[in-house]
Amino acid sequence: MTHYTLTVPVKYDDNGTEKTTYRRVGAVFENTKRDTGETFLTLKLDFPVGVTELVAFQPSAKGDVTE
Repeated sequence: MTHYTLTVPVKYDDNGTEKTTYRRVGAVFENTKRDTGETFLTLKLDFPVGVTELVAFQPSAKGDVTE
């Protein structure tokens, strides 16, 4: 089963330069229906999230923390 780290992009100012960091908010799992073979995604949130944009990344080799 394939899974991705679900993140929220957070923009911040670093000495006059706008940068973006990604904070983990959950995971996305790719699943397959047994009867039809159709692929679907399941999102599991770590906590309730009130945002307008979510970004999913493949997990990094060092774990699920993405910065």
